[in-house]
Amino acid sequence: MKRPVTVLAGAAVVGVIAISSASTAPRATATPEATPRLAGPPPTIVQYGYVRLLVRAGSRYRLRFDPALFLSGETANRAAVEDGAIPPGDIVPNDYYVRNETKKQLTYAVLPGARVTVVTNSGASGLRSTRISVSELAAIVTGRNPKKRRLYGNLGYWARVAGDRVVALDQQYQP
Repeated sequence: MKRPVTVLAGAAVVGVIAISSASTAPRATATPEATPRLAGPPPTIVQYGYVRLLVRAGSRYRLRFDPALFLSGETANRAAVEDGAIPPGDIVPNDYYVRNETKKQLTYAVLPGARVTVVTNSGASGLRSTRISVSELAAIVTGRNPKKRRLYGNLGYWARVAGDRVVALDQQYQP
């Protein structure tokens, strides 16, 4: 009979020590990424897709975004075979495959100060990521190129979304 009491008493002592050291230990400042969330979506999500429309709407911009899946590795190979893009046993070129099952678009707000990067070809130094303004991207999407940048292809973007607002758009290089 003494054994269960001893185990219980030992567990109680360990519990008291754990509680007492937790209350006296220095506390780290929690960052949004480190703070556990019990319910609800993450504070930001990242989606790959295509910018179909970007227009000024009052103090912000309205973005029409066509989400797609940017896949790599074995996931890309299997998806490409399933979609009939490559025959079974083949591999996707450049180790990526974009699956865009629908052309349905999402509408997001974009603040004028959001971060935007595009892939440009600067000639001698080659391809690079270039930061531009939201207003310049809006012009580019409509077919204008106000700063005469040497843009690289019609590429997709990674959109960092907080709620219903895009806080960053980064163009994805694709060989």
